[in-house]
Amino acid sequence: MPTGVSPPPCYESRLGTPLTPRGLRNLRIAAVLAVLALLVVAQRLGVFAQLRDPAKLQRTLVELGPRGYLAFVAAYAVFQPFGIPGTVFVMVAPLIWPWPIAFGLSMTGTMAASVVGFSFARFVARDWVSGIIPARFRRYEERLERRGFATVFLLRLVFWMPPLLHAFFGVSRVRFWTHFWASFLGYLLPLFLMSYFGERLFRALRSMPPAGWVAIAATLATLAVATWWWRRRSAPAEVAEASAD
Repeated sequence: MPTGVSPPPCYESRLGTPLTPRGLRNLRIAAVLAVLALLVVAQRLGVFAQLRDPAKLQRTLVELGPRGYLAFVAAYAVFQPFGIPGTVFVMVAPLIWPWPIAFGLSMTGTMAASVVGFSFARFVARDWVSGIIPARFRRYEERLERRGFATVFLLRLVFWMPPLLHAFFGVSRVRFWTHFWASFLGYLLPLFLMSYFGERLFRALRSMPPAGWVAIAATLATLAVATWWWRRRSAPAEVAEASAD
């Protein structure tokens, strides 16, 4: 093992001492039980039955009052780490509740989903998850070694909460609490903006003329081409830097 590189944190306790096989097994069991508990909560609150009818789901969540908050967070935490886009929940929340409540629920659900995805990758299916991490995330491994907090913060601020990013952090060497607090800070600004402006944005999009959609499509296409061009130019520099190291 290279000098200065610590063992993967999945085999360490919070104090940095190695976990025994029994302790690691207990962590895996706890992670599985947490996911199962969230599934049971979502089922008991009727979330699964309501997902086929968004309008009915909205009415149900409002009528449930505080229990609707729990149902929203439980569904977010269970579904998002395994494929349902988190932006669906973040965009729906301000359409159901006033923005301060929507912001609080979006933050809670996003953090819960991040912890579930991170814990699943670290304690339950590490070997399997390691094999599906895209190469574009792998290039951040060295930065996580040197500047874990800043790297997690930046990636969360830019990419938000894709399930593969949860998984990448889970199999990386970044510590749990570093990931937790850096993610929390990285989510604050984008989730606040989505919660505060989400309803207005939704109404604006609904009333937008076809020309507006064409302009948006053209802008996105331009950004995609610019990103591709920038990556093509930066790739040789990254290869040269890696070779020098």
